[in-house]
Amino acid sequence: AWEEEGFEPINVKNMITIYDARHTADSTLFSTPVNIGIHATNAFGTGTHETTRMMVETLLELPLSGKNVLDCGCGTGILGIAALKCGAKHVVSYDIDEWSVENTRYNAELNGVSLQMDILHGDVNILTHVEGIFDVIVANINRNILLDDMEHFYNVLAKGGTLAISGFYEDDAPLLLERAQALGLNEVKRKTDNNWCTIVFQTACAL
Repeated sequence: AWEEEGFEPINVKNMITIYDARHTADSTLFSTPVNIGIHATNAFGTGTHETTRMMVETLLELPLSGKNVLDCGCGTGILGIAALKCGAKHVVSYDIDEWSVENTRYNAELNGVSLQMDILHGDVNILTHVEGIFDVIVANINRNILLDDMEHFYNVLAKGGTLAISGFYEDDAPLLLERAQALGLNEVKRKTDNNWCTIVFQTACAL
């Protein structure tokens, strides 16, 4: 019912407009440099939630040009699409829910970035079948999955790479920070919105 009702366009830092592609076909209605249409089908990620908006803001603040990005738990594909629209070279996205994988494929086609995305069905273990490492990893999932999967993220993150996580409350941040620090990840930025939290980590640069 919520999907049928749709959502109002969301402006992120006057740089990106996320709009409901189910009800709006003309992206030229918006004046931001980047416009992203999302046709949500049983998948999370439209920008209406605080965590999605904070993660998109985080992508805007990162030097993405020519970077390889991993989107963990991609939902509608919004973060991977935003990364490509902001200059990333290639994105690998995965989700445990098949309908989210299909929705990401649809939205990637809709936004003209499907050739730059590999979209996979599975959990974090799918990374054992993915070649290479990533300059940027984004994961907007829940606290427990982040705690379980963070070591897997670290193992495929480039030296000097960035991991941005969200999907948890600010009260849960100490647990996630402890886990990250044990892996050698250093917090470089934090955002909060209505008690939701986003933390950005970096690995040490290669010598």
